[in-house]
Amino acid sequence: MIKYYLAEDTIDRKDINQLIRWLGTYPRLTKGEVTLEFESKWSRWLGIKHSVFCNSGSSANLLMFYALLLSEKLKNKKVVVPSVGWVTSIAPAIQFGFEPIMCEADKDTFGLDLVHLESILKKHRPSTVMMVQVLGVPHKMKEMLELKRKYGFTLLEDTCAAIGASYQGKKAGSFGDMSSFSFYFGHQMSTIEGGMVSTNNKTYNNLLLMLRSHGWSKDIEKTAHNALVRKYKVDDFHTPFVFYQPGFNLRSSDLNAFLGIGQVQKLDWIISRRQENHLRYKQHLGGKFYIQKPEVGSIICSIHFGLLAKDAKQRRSIVKALVKNGIETRIFSAGNLGLHPFWFNRYGKASFPMADRIHHCGLFLPNNPSLKLNDVDFISNIVLKAI
Repeated sequence: MIKYYLAEDTIDRKDINQLIRWLGTYPRLTKGEVTLEFESKWSRWLGIKHSVFCNSGSSANLLMFYALLLSEKLKNKKVVVPSVGWVTSIAPAIQFGFEPIMCEADKDTFGLDLVHLESILKKHRPSTVMMVQVLGVPHKMKEMLELKRKYGFTLLEDTCAAIGASYQGKKAGSFGDMSSFSFYFGHQMSTIEGGMVSTNNKTYNNLLLMLRSHGWSKDIEKTAHNALVRKYKVDDFHTPFVFYQPGFNLRSSDLNAFLGIGQVQKLDWIISRRQENHLRYKQHLGGKFYIQKPEVGSIICSIHFGLLAKDAKQRRSIVKALVKNGIETRIFSAGNLGLHPFWFNRYGKASFPMADRIHHCGLFLPNNPSLKLNDVDFISNIVLKAI
């Protein structure tokens, strides 16, 4: 029987009771005013001008790639993608006909290795870089932004598993030209299912709003909407239902947005609890295992605590001990995505020293706000006994 789950719901009894009271007013449940309120509150919390709420973090990545493709800002369709992340950090690039080039993982943060990244930038001159803030440990953003200035690429920032992390006082997800977030069960905060794309760019924002909802212009700012109406000479009666782009239906609902507003209100507490647990794990295990090393001054907000065993054999011993003691675990993220069939069936296997080590030796330990320090002590002790 599992005693310690990798993920615990951040929607608690208080949140459910608030939801019940709100539902008792018989509100509109589909996307409406509450969604707009959530988007506004999220933008203010993040320090970004625009945010678009959608039905998942994976959809957020899909929207980012397609908005970029339709923006006419690309000089080519080459995109650098991470070896360590999640399949839907890369899948939209394949689906929309980009030319993905996989990058090694950084030895400290497990984000993009900056030396390998620059060699790709010099050789291929890609228009776009997709980076992941891996597991709530912020990447080396000063160096990343220096490369952005030097080579002029568009930066997409996947922050799906890093909500609440920050680098030198600036929140993860506020560095990219567009940034994605996931509000999936077990992530830093939850709207049951849900995601967000945030940007300071008005053009991207209008495209995101159109692509989220069928390709129509009903949700975009009035001046941009009116410009499209004039450009295509649309009569008043048809205006709400003219499709300017081949869009999707990736909307969430006001019910999910209502939960999101409550989560934002307690997000600072969630961040402090996750960081406290993370640092406790580091205190116990940092001297025995290879773990992520954030930049000085970073705030870590991990959904799990990740570590690398000495080798695959040691990892098996640790996993066996964890399972025996009712502690849920799994591989580190998806390991090296370059070793998965979706990638190597198209491009051949992409093998890198650091990403491969994460793939073969990495594992996760539980971290969530409900976990107490004595729980972290117990789990850490099981790991240490296993070796």
